[in-house]
Amino acid sequence: MKQVLRVAFDLLLEARRRRWFLALFVGITLVLVVLGFSLELEVVDGALAGSKLFGSLLFDDIVSADRVLSGVYLGAAYAAFYGGAFFLAVACSDFAPELLAPGRIELLLSLPIARWQLLFGTYLGVLVITALGIAYGAAGLSVLLGVKTGLWSATLLLGSFVGLAGFAAIYAVMVCVTFFVRSAAVSGAAGVITLVLGVLASYRESLMTLMEPGFGRTLFSWVMLPMPRLGTLATVSARIAAEQALEPEVVTRMLMGTGVFTFALLAVAAWRFERMDL
Repeated sequence: MKQVLRVAFDLLLEARRRRWFLALFVGITLVLVVLGFSLELEVVDGALAGSKLFGSLLFDDIVSADRVLSGVYLGAAYAAFYGGAFFLAVACSDFAPELLAPGRIELLLSLPIARWQLLFGTYLGVLVITALGIAYGAAGLSVLLGVKTGLWSATLLLGSFVGLAGFAAIYAVMVCVTFFVRSAAVSGAAGVITLVLGVLASYRESLMTLMEPGFGRTLFSWVMLPMPRLGTLATVSARIAAEQALEPEVVTRMLMGTGVFTFALLAVAAWRFERMDL
């Protein structure tokens, strides 16, 4: 475990040297600053009235602040899940291929580090970067809304971290693909495709009713069956952020299914890495 953590730490240092952290946090900060200056919330006795965004009136009725913030958190969680997953699939696509770069991989393998430790260390490092970005963005938006409304909640942060499980599955696919095709472009494309298929898998039953019985419908059913239901996971994440009721069994089942998919892909990646001639 110590070597895995060491590899993850080295990846974080590499990301810092490449100004990856700077770009990520500057981007999130700019979004928060723009929202801070453009969002006007008038709070009177726990209610919002005459709220504006970019100078445009959002609503002029007096509405409960709790109700408004619940909707804001719901939308923010959805945006963070889908937008964050797409952005990170593209932005993190070259970390695993860089591990296999000629010269670097030979140097790493000359150290007392096993191949599986390199694999899981790289994977863990990317998840740490993702978690830091999620924590900064969700906490920043929560503080911003808390200052403007006087209502404080950590549910957006909690919901966003549930969404982290979705990207963990997506990045497991990206890492696995890398050990078959050493290409950052292919890795990124695999991540985006996994996101799309994961959303479709959430509506598998509904989509199948629209298809004619036959080979195509059967093929679609089998392709969708092992995919994590990322669309449903996004809904779970958003509902937690908005403090909406959820059945604990549903959340547990979703996280367990996503976890099984993730570890299965990492196992395939480790198997392939052990058998690669480098």
